[in-house]
Amino acid sequence: QLQLVESGGGLVQPGGSLRLSCAASGFTFSIYTIGWFRQVPGKEREGVACISWPGGSTNYADSVKGRFTISRDNAKNTVYLQMNSLKPDETAVYYCATRTGRICTINEPAYPYWGQGTQVTVSS
Repeated sequence: QLQLVESGGGLVQPGGSLRLSCAASGFTFSIYTIGWFRQVPGKEREGVACISWPGGSTNYADSVKGRFTISRDNAKNTVYLQMNSLKPDETAVYYCATRTGRICTINEPAYPYWGQGTQVTVSS
């Protein structure tokens, strides 16, 4: 059974950093594209970053370019999202999702499989 589990969320001060992890199981991880998304209550889910298989292509939302980095370790079936210079308005539940195919997109409807999310709170 395909499963995605996010971890690494928490409370961080503005300007701080966090690294989120997305651990995958139940499928051939290395041939799936992984995306990170975030959602604030009452708002639509927003695409943040994605990384294609076998890991050569990435894509970022304009709002996070230069601050966030997505990477994957196929041997560990894990994708990471390094988030630096975090801002208060980036407080949200962060989700990872997966789809088959090589196209790296941060378009939410393209992803059929989702994790449960991890809370990130940016506050002093």
